[in-house]
Amino acid sequence: MEQRKIAFIGAGNMTRSIVAGLVGSGYDPKCIIAANPSTGKLDDLQQAYGIDTTTDNLKAASQADVVVLAVKPQMMEQVAKPLQDVDYSGKLVISIAAGISVARLQQMFNCALNLIRVMPNTPSLVGEGMSGLFASENTPQVDKVFAGSLMQAVGKVCWVEQESGINDVIAAAGSAPAYFFLFMEAIQQQAIESGFDSETARLLVQQTALGAAKMVAENPQTDLATLRQQVTSKGGTTAEAVRTFEESDIRGIVAKAMQAAVTRAEEMEKLF
Repeated sequence: MEQRKIAFIGAGNMTRSIVAGLVGSGYDPKCIIAANPSTGKLDDLQQAYGIDTTTDNLKAASQADVVVLAVKPQMMEQVAKPLQDVDYSGKLVISIAAGISVARLQQMFNCALNLIRVMPNTPSLVGEGMSGLFASENTPQVDKVFAGSLMQAVGKVCWVEQESGINDVIAAAGSAPAYFFLFMEAIQQQAIESGFDSETARLLVQQTALGAAKMVAENPQTDLATLRQQVTSKGGTTAEAVRTFEESDIRGIVAKAMQAAVTRAEEMEKLF
């Protein structure tokens, strides 16, 4: 991966996960700087990964080749205002803030940015993330490659051709870990009601989920329906459970939930 000077504006969990992935994959920590108003998280990052840190966002952005905006959406306008003084010609700007469009970000920074929006998800914190990326018009291919490599440090990536596709990524990946956690929570609760203690019930659920996900990952040539069918013997216990899910319209519920996520993402775009 090309070694560029990267400035992270914000030092939260996502910054930490990306820094950990980059340094772990051999990226020079001296090419990374994190900026944050308070020093607690900065000290942790510096001690853990050997990167540079500062409480001065303007200093960090000015000296960087790549500026990663890793702040909460509601804070973006406040953070962006003093950063308008930076010369962004030749710089790549990456935003991981949900709900703020390319056009709105350029308005906040008062210039035409070479900008890539990224929608990561929380499994990035354990190196198993799924991130969707969208590049602003005329973004050089070399910058797209760099942004993709950056996010591959914490998992897998996919590109969307239209900016609206970021909202679909939110529904299918960004918000989706919570769907799986909810399903696992329901199984665990039923296992407890069946007589298992909470620790054993959790072990049953998490190991089964881990194993199922691994089977999917290690059999990319086999579609999900086939994997389901392979464990569903006709007339057996699994078939009866699956029939119950289907009768309750699980597919319709999932479709409705994902559309609700998209709708909310569209609403959020009007808030900032």
